[in-house]
Amino acid sequence: MNEMNKKLLENIKNSISETISTKKIGIAFSGGVDSTLISKICFEMNFDITLLTIGFVDSHDVLFAKEVNSFLRYPHHILEINPETFANITTKIHQIIKTENLSWNENCIAFYYVSKLANSLNLDTVITANGIDELFCGYNAYREAFSGGESQIMEVMNTKLDNELKMMKAVNLIASEFKVQILQPLLSTNFIEYAKTIPISEKIHDSEDLYRKHIIRKLASEIKVPEISCTKRKKALQYGSKIHKALLKTK
Repeated sequence: MNEMNKKLLENIKNSISETISTKKIGIAFSGGVDSTLISKICFEMNFDITLLTIGFVDSHDVLFAKEVNSFLRYPHHILEINPETFANITTKIHQIIKTENLSWNENCIAFYYVSKLANSLNLDTVITANGIDELFCGYNAYREAFSGGESQIMEVMNTKLDNELKMMKAVNLIASEFKVQILQPLLSTNFIEYAKTIPISEKIHDSEDLYRKHIIRKLASEIKVPEISCTKRKKALQYGSKIHKALLKTK
């Protein structure tokens, strides 16, 4: 492992240690490179982990998470969303967070179900990989910003980070109904500061780069994250779980 990757791994571990004060944790798990990387690192740090996956029956995340965990073999629980009660729950969440922002509503709905699943398993702490897409150019917006150079990429990054930090407060407001706390070690001040020092070229190569997050994918591969996860293109939680599609139908 080269020095840059060693330092990245060390900083992720430090951030996890600083953020999480309990050994028994749930991890929001889609099978994608970010959540699988965090799961593998937490497992190797001797946390007592349970993978938590939510989605409609046969949704991408439910199927892919099962496939990835057939390699990992970690404790894994899945909550399939009941379409009968979905509309009532989305209305309730919308009334609590009071925003028309579609992404915020979708993420709060997703974490409502993650928290419900955690609570049913007597877990009160759930870890997420939020922050990786923001800090390592995971979104398509970074491709669009690429031609504007590093300053434009950093502008997108700061906007994305600000939105994510605010959104996770709304997510925790929803999770509190189940007495569950959602933690994001990779959105800690120290980790954000460190991640911004990693060269952009380690994150995104050009405006046609469909994979991005290259240093994250390399690290994942080096610590033996299953290859199908390392090479998986991003699919946001609200799409992979089919929440986005279902929510548009309730409008």
